[in-house]
Amino acid sequence: MLLLALSLHGVAAAQELLPPEVAFKFSAQALDANTLEVRYRIADGYYLYRGKFKFAVEPETVKLGEAQFPKGDVHDDEFFGKVETYRKEVSIRLPITRDAATDRLKLAVASQGCADVGVCYVPQLQTAEIDLPAVGTTSAVLPTSADAARPPGTDGVIGEEARFQRLLASGSLWLIAAAFFGAGLLLTFTPCVLPMIPILSGIIVGEGRNATRTRAFTLSLAYVLGMSVTYTAIGVGAALSGSLLSAALQNPWVLSTFAAVFVLLSLSMFGFYELQLPAGFHARMTRASNRFKGGHLGAVVLMGVFSAAIVSPCVAAPLAGALLYISQTRDVVLGGTALFAMSIGMGVPLILVGVFEGAFLPKSGHWMRSVKHFFGVMLLAVAIWIVSPVLPVAAQMLAWAALLIGSAMVLRAIDPLPIEAGAITRLWKGVGFLALLAGSALALGALAGSRDVLRPLSGLVAGAERGTQEVRFTRVRNLAELDAKLQVSGKPVMLDFYADWCVSCKEMEAFTFTDARVKAKMGQMLLLQADVTANSPEDKALLKRFNLFGPPGIIFFDRQGQEVPGLRVIGYESADVFLVSLNRAAGL
Repeated sequence: MLLLALSLHGVAAAQELLPPEVAFKFSAQALDANTLEVRYRIADGYYLYRGKFKFAVEPETVKLGEAQFPKGDVHDDEFFGKVETYRKEVSIRLPITRDAATDRLKLAVASQGCADVGVCYVPQLQTAEIDLPAVGTTSAVLPTSADAARPPGTDGVIGEEARFQRLLASGSLWLIAAAFFGAGLLLTFTPCVLPMIPILSGIIVGEGRNATRTRAFTLSLAYVLGMSVTYTAIGVGAALSGSLLSAALQNPWVLSTFAAVFVLLSLSMFGFYELQLPAGFHARMTRASNRFKGGHLGAVVLMGVFSAAIVSPCVAAPLAGALLYISQTRDVVLGGTALFAMSIGMGVPLILVGVFEGAFLPKSGHWMRSVKHFFGVMLLAVAIWIVSPVLPVAAQMLAWAALLIGSAMVLRAIDPLPIEAGAITRLWKGVGFLALLAGSALALGALAGSRDVLRPLSGLVAGAERGTQEVRFTRVRNLAELDAKLQVSGKPVMLDFYADWCVSCKEMEAFTFTDARVKAKMGQMLLLQADVTANSPEDKALLKRFNLFGPPGIIFFDRQGQEVPGLRVIGYESADVFLVSLNRAAGL
């Protein structure tokens, strides 16, 4: 009986063995123009032999150097005696020599591993087609093994997007989901996401007396799920295609159409009309909606879809890390899970806002009208926000001025108040007066020639000092111009990827680049800027060379024109944080 039990246990164990491609997940990529990285993610209970790796490459113009292995674990193996093995993960670096004309190669890697249950796999041969960076450049990918040699000059510093990429490479699904969910929570309060709050609030407020807590939760959840699914799909599509769909949507026709929708919604908040469908169609929609106890969920989901696609086109470090991981490993499931977890994290505060409104908003009366008017103003602000990337700065300033001055009139900023007016009425009058001052400053600044929304009167009060506050960039329009500048720079170089529709780019210009300490350090460098607003083929080629999916992104180069690994800046950074990267780059 004992022998029978043991044999049955062995058969069961053998039947539960993972296929070799699952037990040892293979990927390969170019770290820079002359270095490849081979990576394996190894399932629990499995290991690979160091001595069984073999490498071959095509075409003949590429030659492999000696492989650089990290330190493994010494294992007393029943098949091969004392050997060195790898568990969990292994990253192997392969130096290559090639001619400048070779931009793609085929790498073949042989490996062999075993399972702890006592089963050894036959040797496996796996291949990868790898695109090579141009000679003299490096990619964004950094070594993922703690024992692997780090690129010179990094001193262990790794960019935020690379940290998220390493997290994905760990293969720990729950850890990845938790980390990206937390990153999403932090991203909620960035300018790329904040406009979604008045959009959802307008939906909830538009429900009027029907906005119960349960209904508000259902509508908020529908909005967030529409946003999350779209955000994930756009991210996966960008990783596989190399271009963000959101960037393609940043054109006058799409943005103007979407902004017009919010203007119409805001006018209904002010009571100009009731949004009403034709009677027959409305009846059919009502019958369909009644099947869902949450109301017109389809329209709410659709609003979440458009919000994710158009309102939030900027790239942050977690998103960049996930996109790089998917593009290099083609692991859509793990990368998509990370993106979905991050978008849900971004949506949780939106759900809380919706539930709060559903629970505490008045159902009718004077206060409800005031609340609707407030969110009508917010929706107009979202409309201006959406269309501002394609408007001249002067038009933006005048639009914001009109909104602020109009709001001031509604708040009775210049109307005399009766003596018996209460404290709240006087408070709102004060808010209206401040709005009137701000709107007047924007209007005067625009008419006087100022082109700074945040400092509309700077041209009037600063005069000649204004020119000394601006950071001057040299624009590069394509790869040829960039290479020419890098070859003759003779000093550290900073390359800034910018677009008119990128909110984080404008934040960097307004708050980070204007810091005196930052300007002093940037003055020691050659400052280049790639404006990818048009998303032209040349813009896409510039982004692709550095494995970027969109702005903002800042790349640093040393005096020889070589990219400095580990010093990339993805997304907005405050002056204090940005100075750390600047100090390192300026000293090279």
